[in-house]
Amino acid sequence: MGGGEQRGTPHGLVAGVDVGGTFTDLVIFDPATGTVRLAKVPTTLDNQAFGVLAAFEAAGQDLAGLDLIVHGTTTTTNAVLERKLARTGIVTTQGFRDVLELGRRTRPQPYGMTGRFVPIIPRDLRLEVPERMDARGQVLTPLDEPALRAALADLLAKGCEALVIHFLHAYANPAHELRAAEIAAEVWPNRHITIGHRLLSESREYERGVTAAVNAAVQPLLERYIARLQNELQARGYARELLVMNGNGGMVSSRLVAREAVKTVMSGPASGVMAAVYTGRRAGMPNLVTYDMGGTSTDVALIRDGRAPVSNEIEIEYAMPIHVPMVDVRTVGAGGGSLARVDAAGMLRVGPESAGSTPGPICYGRGGRHVTISDANLLLGRLPPERFGGELRAAVRDAFAAQIGAPLGLTPEAAAMAVLRLGNTHMAGAIRMVSISMGADPRDFALFAFGGAGPLHATALARELAIPQVLVPARPGITNALGCVVADLRHDFVRTLNRPLDQADMAAVHAIFAAQEAEGRALIGAERIALTGIAAEYSADMQFVGQTHLLRVPLPNGQPTRAELQAAFERAYHARFRVDLDSIPANLVNLNTSVIGARPEIDLAALIDPSGRRATLAEAQTGARPVWFGGWTDTPVYWRDHLPADLGLTGPAIIEQMDTTLVVDPGDHVRMDADGNLIVTLKGP
Repeated sequence: MGGGEQRGTPHGLVAGVDVGGTFTDLVIFDPATGTVRLAKVPTTLDNQAFGVLAAFEAAGQDLAGLDLIVHGTTTTTNAVLERKLARTGIVTTQGFRDVLELGRRTRPQPYGMTGRFVPIIPRDLRLEVPERMDARGQVLTPLDEPALRAALADLLAKGCEALVIHFLHAYANPAHELRAAEIAAEVWPNRHITIGHRLLSESREYERGVTAAVNAAVQPLLERYIARLQNELQARGYARELLVMNGNGGMVSSRLVAREAVKTVMSGPASGVMAAVYTGRRAGMPNLVTYDMGGTSTDVALIRDGRAPVSNEIEIEYAMPIHVPMVDVRTVGAGGGSLARVDAAGMLRVGPESAGSTPGPICYGRGGRHVTISDANLLLGRLPPERFGGELRAAVRDAFAAQIGAPLGLTPEAAAMAVLRLGNTHMAGAIRMVSISMGADPRDFALFAFGGAGPLHATALARELAIPQVLVPARPGITNALGCVVADLRHDFVRTLNRPLDQADMAAVHAIFAAQEAEGRALIGAERIALTGIAAEYSADMQFVGQTHLLRVPLPNGQPTRAELQAAFERAYHARFRVDLDSIPANLVNLNTSVIGARPEIDLAALIDPSGRRATLAEAQTGARPVWFGGWTDTPVYWRDHLPADLGLTGPAIIEQMDTTLVVDPGDHVRMDADGNLIVTLKGP
């Protein structure tokens, strides 16, 4: 790892603001005084910038006094999932216009032939031009420039706002793409031109093409949104840098973010994982399973050795592979709003259908009629009944009696407990599969529970997975905003070599690593941000000859020898699959470099005001209520901000706070660390 120092502006007030589907969360750190301000306001879906401004107003923050704002956004995520995209055209190699639609011959469902796929760019906007490179970068067919100009004119006539230039094997020789970009710049009315190899210089034309298409289709949307936000912030006195959270767990300047807009698609989930990495490292827990449970779904990631899991092979939905480095977050189709029902065969089902936010669960009081996981938590005393009212709780009990209890011969409480257990089983199974697919045993990790509903299910889920400890951060509901504050600057680079290792030119390998690092350092060095240092991390994507899947192999430096690469690959392969294949030669596919600008440390202890702590546990208790743990148990209720610093608590207990509720099962033990995190140690199966 290379090192270096970087000076920047003084480290003053730093704000992290994350826009979610329902709420916009804000956290402001003042390192000088050690104080924190928080805000949570409704997200303004039509223009997220207004929600961001409302969060600052709710916190009472003068924007002129801020030193840095870091922003996590769902603009590009929502645009892709909802297909609300800019009209985009593509010019590609003759004979390959349907690559985006043919894909990899996979199916949306494991069984049966049902399912529907709509490519990002429709067929009439996918135009071909004569040109061809082979896989070694040799010209087979020269670029037909008159045909290219005609195709560009056709796309403009059809109203395209963004353009993709995607030629076969451009990663091996980009000459045709570069020339096409020069010609396009002469006629295209804006800067929204995505050149495939510049965004992703690796083999596999389908994945490279989809990634470029997504980038082009969201680029105008992100650029307009960031411009609106910057204008609004500047009008209110903010004159410093605006950084945007990237899906790789790092940040990038708002001046550069739209150029590679596709990298922000996983911005929201990535910030939560980065907060978990930071919190876990300070808590002495470098191995974590992150568990972010919301209303519709749950996001899961696996953190090993205090490092975020970054992958180049994320598929955000069926036939939508995005092959740029992004934090590897898997989504489970279960959340607080997951519907419970008894099917025609008399089997209890939970999810994946959700009540959403409108009308939502019955306990929301917005007209919902079908029972959900949230309703089960209310009926069983895990959520505070006074917040919902006696009438809603009675309605929830009646609904469980009719919809679940009567068909299964259960009391309403037993029916609600069955719903919780089945929902937890689904989530545990999905987490187990995620960990196994990455060669990890959940029992070697702690569960990091955040999000509005995560701590409600954390201990039950950990027990199902045989995870011994649960880490609940100080502010679970604003964890994503915290991730924006603690994340580093980061730029990732990928270059395809695709050579058998014994034939690779090692001087060329070293030169690629050096060029990638130099470019990353130049980009970070241009930022006006306070940093404690700049470092580079290197890796290679390798496989045995004849295999299709790739394995990411970390490297200690950018000048590995052939023998070191071979040994590192064999170790990584054995660690993952417990198999040695000594007789098969290795293939060196991609070379990767991540250049990271480290930001100053943030003291997380300030997230909960120490002046609010009480001297004893009894003083932190706000009351008691019956909670169902296989039977009604009178359970003390505590307010988290009042818990003593030397906390030692044995369940059952309910710990409430502004943004979530933690359920502590009978016999589980809870302590608090120096940062105010709650660490729950399970008593056993």
